[in-house]
Amino acid sequence: MSVEPYREITFDKDADGPAGQSASLVALARQGVTDLVVLAHGWNSSPSGATRLCSDFFAPFPGLLAPGVEAGYAGVIWPSMMFTGEPVPDYRSLVTVLPEKEPVLGRITELLTSAPADERAFAEFGALLRELADVPDAPFPGAAGPRHPVPEFLVADPVEMCALFTAALEAEHSGERDGAGAGGGIEGGFEGGFEDGFEEGRGDGVGAGFGDGFGEELEEGFGEGLKRYWKGAREALRQATYYVMKKRAGHVGERGLGPLLGEVARTAPGLRVHLVGHSMGARLVAYALRGLPAGARPVASVTLLQGAFSHYAFAPRLPHDARRSGALRDLQHRVRGPVVACYSRHDSALGVMYPLASRLAGDSASFRGAGAGLLGADDPRWGAIGHDGVQAVPGTVERTLAAVLREGVPAAGCVSVDAAAVVGSHSDILRPELARLVVSAARTGRA
Repeated sequence: MSVEPYREITFDKDADGPAGQSASLVALARQGVTDLVVLAHGWNSSPSGATRLCSDFFAPFPGLLAPGVEAGYAGVIWPSMMFTGEPVPDYRSLVTVLPEKEPVLGRITELLTSAPADERAFAEFGALLRELADVPDAPFPGAAGPRHPVPEFLVADPVEMCALFTAALEAEHSGERDGAGAGGGIEGGFEGGFEDGFEEGRGDGVGAGFGDGFGEELEEGFGEGLKRYWKGAREALRQATYYVMKKRAGHVGERGLGPLLGEVARTAPGLRVHLVGHSMGARLVAYALRGLPAGARPVASVTLLQGAFSHYAFAPRLPHDARRSGALRDLQHRVRGPVVACYSRHDSALGVMYPLASRLAGDSASFRGAGAGLLGADDPRWGAIGHDGVQAVPGTVERTLAAVLREGVPAAGCVSVDAAAVVGSHSDILRPELARLVVSAARTGRA
């Protein structure tokens, strides 16, 4: 580990952790730590990979801190997984985190491996995805479907769904090949959701991801006609798996990290906590605010790096439906300092796949979205906070990364920071400028 003192906060899928974790953090305060920086990793991380990420991300911090600031560091290690898609998604990794779905995953792997040019195979694949994601079988959109909103790709015509994901991947690959993309691929994918744009209980969707190596996969070729669409089916499996994992991230934040920080606050009220999350880890730390006990305010700043959840999460009212609010409505007020959302137009995972995968079943528009383009990326209802920052929250401040590093982060409220000057892709967060941003938001940096 590059920094000390460092602690790891671990949770299982049910948001339970080992005994003594709060006591370990309280002990840091008693040893003189004034500020605790907590980083939550994203979806596609093994435990060892998550620890390496924390070490690399925290490395610049000691040299940035003002005299008198005694910092401690912690990594939130939650049960995500490594997911590889070459030549087919990693069956063993999927079974490790979803052991109860082993028969379903086995059959999905068989279909992806054989890639039959048969509409019946695609229909079976669609049904298996719904079983994997615990979405009840239902007719295609327009008929009576699941009681709660679900991502449209899970209940859409499977052939059309796989064709659209195939087109999205090929379009992205074509842009990169022609020099139009800027680091469009991401390391291991990302995850997101649409629950964040609605009140609790109104449903959530799943973001999308494609590995850094997906271009090479496309070069392999799948044949023509229906057979070609199995490349999109691989992406659909990522989406369905993310749908499962995003619920886990929110649950771990709300039921695990939030209450844990509340316990720490009761015993060490002077300890200032600074939450940092990347991708789905941003969702985790944001939902921790919802899990804080009443009256507890240990969090002094929040920094969301390429957050894979709705840009309307903190909104008091949704622009397209004033009767509804974001799932984290007004929770920025539970933070003593700013809630900073970094975004980048180069994050094509959040800008391209996320809107398509976040469409709700039963939306008045078709899956293709008349007037919204192939991917629906022009429809603001399905936008990610890591793509264009905080939306529909009055008083939100918008700045470039250069500006906030020069002038400082505002002292409170929501702040959207355009980090495109340094963030070239979804996982491009190991940048000294982002470490400086966290320190600035925390008010712990040198003058």
